[in-house]
Amino acid sequence: MSECRLCPRFCGADRSKGPGSCGAGDKIKVARAALHFWEEPCICGSGGSGAVFFSGCPLGCVYCQNKDISDGRRGAEITPQRLYDIFFELKEKSAENINLITCGHFLPQVIPPLRSAKENGLGLPVVYNTSSYETVSAIKSLEGLVDIFLPDLKYISSELSSAFSACPDYFERASAAIDEMFRITGKCIFDENERLISGTIIRHLVLPGHTDDSKAVIEYLFGRYGNEVVYSIMSQYTPVIKNSPYPELLRKLTAEEYDDVIDFAIGTGIENAYIQDGDSAEESFIPDFGLEGVFPEP
Repeated sequence: MSECRLCPRFCGADRSKGPGSCGAGDKIKVARAALHFWEEPCICGSGGSGAVFFSGCPLGCVYCQNKDISDGRRGAEITPQRLYDIFFELKEKSAENINLITCGHFLPQVIPPLRSAKENGLGLPVVYNTSSYETVSAIKSLEGLVDIFLPDLKYISSELSSAFSACPDYFERASAAIDEMFRITGKCIFDENERLISGTIIRHLVLPGHTDDSKAVIEYLFGRYGNEVVYSIMSQYTPVIKNSPYPELLRKLTAEEYDDVIDFAIGTGIENAYIQDGDSAEESFIPDFGLEGVFPEP
């Protein structure tokens, strides 16, 4: 962690002395560890996903609905041993899986307790939930540890990724990372209860005013993976920012915009996809990052 190169920003920060571009230092920092029911149905099942929300993020999108933790300020530092314990506490609460949400900037600290948990009978699928702004080498390090990848593909346009996430190379990096995820998991496999036990679900959030880029994303993905993966086309964009040089980000997605993208997706031949209804863009979908489950219960 003395010259960090974990994410494609390659910021070189000495994270033992202060945060890197991800907003995180060299200690695991977690804001919430609890059952989560707002993922795709094949992830949540009936018991809920055992979601661990990590603080900080290499991407830093201007419209991030989890801004409370993505800047690295909220959350609490924990040890690898505590993370190991959290995995088993979530299992005891009947979690369907362990869902690691935005933990790529902590991989050197997360991998050892994750490996130990799997070796010591965790017995749950592990989900890696990511913006996809990752290096291929980081994804390779998860082979044998992660069963389900849940990546975003946010943009194809470098103009949009530059403006909204300050990374003109987003598509180049994310598409290579998703290729590696698919290599590791292969075709999606479901159990008898339609829960996903291995595979990749690729998410795309449709942004207001930018349906053309959404269509380009969908066309690219289907051309690359066909129906070997599951797609999740989301309408839940929530305008959490109050001022922006991009006025389209100050409003919700319209039903007409979303329906246009869904019609396009159907036209490409996509058969395995989740879509959302018109009530998805609500602040109530944003979790409470009040440290639930981070520390042992008294």
